[in-house]
Amino acid sequence: MGTEQLIETLKKCRKNDRNAQRELYESFYRFGLSVCLRYVADIEVSRELLNDGFMKVFTNIDQYKPEYPFVSWFKRILINTCINHLRKSHQNVPTAELIEAQEVGFELDLFGKFSVDEIGHLIQQLSPSYRTVFNLYVIEGYEHKDIAEMLGISIGTSLSNLHKARKKLQELILVNEL
Repeated sequence: MGTEQLIETLKKCRKNDRNAQRELYESFYRFGLSVCLRYVADIEVSRELLNDGFMKVFTNIDQYKPEYPFVSWFKRILINTCINHLRKSHQNVPTAELIEAQEVGFELDLFGKFSVDEIGHLIQQLSPSYRTVFNLYVIEGYEHKDIAEMLGISIGTSLSNLHKARKKLQELILVNEL
């Protein structure tokens, strides 16, 4: 969907135009599902969360500011929806805090041997708490302070979860490489 078409579709969505809502849903379904799957491994749960996210978009469309990219706003809604789900289902149990977590050195060329789907599958094998922090930090680009605030954990816990996620990913990469 081009920029002009997106602007027009969003205008129609503000008027509760069902055809425009369907068009927006169909245009952003795959993108949205990929975001949800980064946080929740179960495809059916991810689809439910995606649908919940779209409902939030449609009911709160007046809060969207057109001067900002729609994709960023939509992605933020989906991430918050997934985090809330993880909190409610008690899957995001914080680990023991570390005062200082050492960074695990990540050899980027290790990832070069895998396809995007294979890397995604490896990330899905992380525990929900590790996967959530890993996604927020590495993929979404949030700082530990922001992650801690979003998840209701300490900065040390965020650091610890990232450290453990990276360590586990390296183990999975080495196992899958053999």
